[in-house]
Amino acid sequence: MSAVTARLEHGPGALLRRVPWSKLLIHLVLLSGAFVMVVPFLWMVTLSLKPLELTNQPPYLFPSTFEFANYSRAWDAAPFARYYLNSIVMTGGIVVGQVIFSSLAAYAFARLHFPGRDVLFMLFLGTMMVPFHVILIPSYLIVDRLGWIDSYTALIVPRMVSAFGIFLLRQYYQGIPRELDEAAMIDGASRLGIWWRIIVPLSGPGLATLGIFAFMFAWNDFLWPLVVTNDPDMRTVQLGLAMFQGRYGTQWTLLMAGTVTATLPTLLVFLLSQRWFIQSVAQSGLKG
Repeated sequence: MSAVTARLEHGPGALLRRVPWSKLLIHLVLLSGAFVMVVPFLWMVTLSLKPLELTNQPPYLFPSTFEFANYSRAWDAAPFARYYLNSIVMTGGIVVGQVIFSSLAAYAFARLHFPGRDVLFMLFLGTMMVPFHVILIPSYLIVDRLGWIDSYTALIVPRMVSAFGIFLLRQYYQGIPRELDEAAMIDGASRLGIWWRIIVPLSGPGLATLGIFAFMFAWNDFLWPLVVTNDPDMRTVQLGLAMFQGRYGTQWTLLMAGTVTATLPTLLVFLLSQRWFIQSVAQSGLKG
């Protein structure tokens, strides 16, 4: 009897009795919110696997038959290979540029002392308040005057620096002890050498976080590629999906199949770099 009583006292019912009802309610609300957030993605995936003939049918979530051939049909219906190549080149250039230039600028704002440093940094932060649509026409005129229309240069160069990236890395660099810089300077290291040999190796989480944000921003960008490209061979994945919708507006299954393949890279990058992302956000918020 004692063994049975101990088993009952330590069973699942006892565990539920020890958990406060407030925590259970909070987790229930969080699970409900997570389900609401996942439903559009679930609908996108299931719609991409439904038969092509969706007319005169009531909406339903789970298909009765899974048409995996929709992905090959969508790939053949539009030049997605070219779209992916353009997006990869553009995204890679933007990520590399933002990591390098934002890191250099953030090091200057975090470590160097020069007249007007704080005022200049506030001006950089002020640019984050300006909507992109305000500077869209001036940026296009500059790119057009330089003869960069319909080129990778127009897609990459104007987006290689961001005030957000400078701010994020500056906050992260302020958490690195300055004694490391002083010790390196005693050993004869230059400012550039300190940045390359000390700051960059210690800033893996911060640089990875900036890379994640830059990748997601560049991969999902639609407006700027739409403005600076006219040649169909220079379209990115997002532009290709928009043109695909206009050309095959009634074939929603093929459109969703293309959307699923365009969404997978961002999900994979975030899942693979999630540990670095959380670590960087936690550390960059230590000092303001």
